[in-house]
Amino acid sequence: MAEKTRISPAICAMPDEKHENLHLEVELPGVEKKNITLSMHEGSFFSQASGADLEFVGPYAVCCPIDYEKARAKYNNGLLSIDVPYRKPQERGKMIPVV
Repeated sequence: MAEKTRISPAICAMPDEKHENLHLEVELPGVEKKNITLSMHEGSFFSQASGADLEFVGPYAVCCPIDYEKARAKYNNGLLSIDVPYRKPQERGKMIPVV
């Protein structure tokens, strides 16, 4: 049996509209939900997922302190979505015009 090629998945991280939760999206094309492992920690998370020929794997740091014990994750059609509250809601930043 040949070893699978390991790669890092594409990840997008952003605050929600109220700046209360960190929203993460992890692209895992060709993976079944039963083949996903996700663990969250105070300042990071680790994901591992196996598809037919690929294994998506990697540890990732998060930008701000999170309440990882309240994290929620769902998987649909190749996209793992994770929502985890910040320990303290984030301040809304100042919009900077791009010239």
